[in-house]
Amino acid sequence: MSNQPGTGQRESWGPYPLILAGAAVGVLVVFVANPRWGGFVLGAAIMVAAALRFAGYGGQLALRSKRIDVITLSVFGFVLVLTSLLLYNNELKALILSLFAP
Repeated sequence: MSNQPGTGQRESWGPYPLILAGAAVGVLVVFVANPRWGGFVLGAAIMVAAALRFAGYGGQLALRSKRIDVITLSVFGFVLVLTSLLLYNNELKALILSLFAP
């Protein structure tokens, strides 16, 4: 069976609209309310995408192999959440930087 549109095979969106809505809310919060919480929401939406991809819900989230998708989304989401938590927290920044000090 061909993957061309109109050949009877439906395109599977999966959880893509949910993740897209979460990302849109995160970006909206960045611009309207607070960059710290907007980055947190955006990172959380990306980590939810990683969890859904790991659970087997691919749809439009499936771009590469499952393992590469999960690793990429997890790392990017974690870095966004961590960066948003560090944005205005000097004590937490100092603690993390002290871990890398010689």
